[in-house]
Amino acid sequence: MENEFKRFQFNTAIEKSIQQLGFRKPTEIQQKIIPDILNGSSVIGQSHTGSGKTHAYLLPLFDKIDENRREVQSVITAPTRELAMQIHEEVKKLIRFADKENNWKVKLLVGGTDKKRMTEKLSQKPPHIIIGTPGRILDMVKNDAISIYKADSFVIDEADLMLDLGFINDVDQLLVRAHTDIQLLVFSATIPQRLEYFFRKYLENPLHVKIDDKPVPEKMEHRLIAVKHRNAADIIMEISKAIHPYLAIIFTNGKDLADDLSSLLQQRGLDVGLIHGGLKPRERKRVLKDIQNLRYQYIVATDLASRGIDIKGVSHVINAQLPKEEEFYIHRTGRTARAGLEGTAISLYNEQDEKLISKLDQKGLKFIYCDVKKGHWQDAKSWNERSKRSKTSNNLDQQAWQQVRRKKKVKPGYKKKMKKEQERIKNRIAKKTKPKRK
Repeated sequence: MENEFKRFQFNTAIEKSIQQLGFRKPTEIQQKIIPDILNGSSVIGQSHTGSGKTHAYLLPLFDKIDENRREVQSVITAPTRELAMQIHEEVKKLIRFADKENNWKVKLLVGGTDKKRMTEKLSQKPPHIIIGTPGRILDMVKNDAISIYKADSFVIDEADLMLDLGFINDVDQLLVRAHTDIQLLVFSATIPQRLEYFFRKYLENPLHVKIDDKPVPEKMEHRLIAVKHRNAADIIMEISKAIHPYLAIIFTNGKDLADDLSSLLQQRGLDVGLIHGGLKPRERKRVLKDIQNLRYQYIVATDLASRGIDIKGVSHVINAQLPKEEEFYIHRTGRTARAGLEGTAISLYNEQDEKLISKLDQKGLKFIYCDVKKGHWQDAKSWNERSKRSKTSNNLDQQAWQQVRRKKKVKPGYKKKMKKEQERIKNRIAKKTKPKRK
């Protein structure tokens, strides 16, 4: 079968890399945007995690490198150092598999590295492509260690996360220092309104490709457990007896909650890793290495791990708290059931989560309402069944009260008598409205 990437007419080195990487058919986003990137057009690529967007920009950018120009030709920005490092790893594979005497020079610019040494290296030999976090790249540009003024292309990966984490201002500062007609390649799972304002400042009629892929993987089970005044750590300990994960990520809504939950789980004997933006760079690096070496079966994490870090081999996602927005549920659960594999998402929920559950239900997600005790799953009623039952009961109460006779003169104990009469009338109404058996 002929490799479908051939239609892009990449140079020989890139074609060899594609062959070695085992790519045969471009993903939907790759099919739609690679030709425009090769033509120099600015692009907004909107798709979810795992859609192949990293190689959608890496392949054409490397194809366009002019090895004789010893200056920065492309800038690739990512919101976290882990994501930048993962992109750099993919780039190293691309270079290694090219199987030729190429002089492609790429530099990773992230925090946690020797700044002085990095400045010296950049000043001596400017790379063709730089990959990094906006803050560190801006630092190098401000210190005159490197110039991006002659760069042809600028990538903003995970733009909505860049906005959430407050790095879009650094991106803005970098673009001010770039050429006005630079090719801008933006990739984002969602396009919040604040991003649209940013786009209008720098983009004029860009190609906007939105991939309407399924919000969640097909081979995925979604379980919901009502908290019912219990402790999340206790429920998760029960879940741990019922599942046998290869790797499970336990999500919380914030760093403090992550710290507290990991501490409680460790006290109960569960060996868990902890990853969030509040950890020092060295500590985050150590935990990620431990995760890759399968040191942990469970990881407590914030939403940083749902977007900013690619953790492989996740079989289960556990939401200790459900997120506030649908998109974050989709990002979290998108960590599992990847590459056609099966996965399970288990979420603890309270009454305030019912609105989110209803929205996800309308999107086509099928939830299994359950509980877990002594290592065994049990069926449970859904939140809306309980809600319907509560509404029915309230309606009967109101109907019955309307039929209770109110006396003009009352004696002591009249409230009890009225309540008894209301209950009697309610039972009579319930019997009348109860469906007859056929």
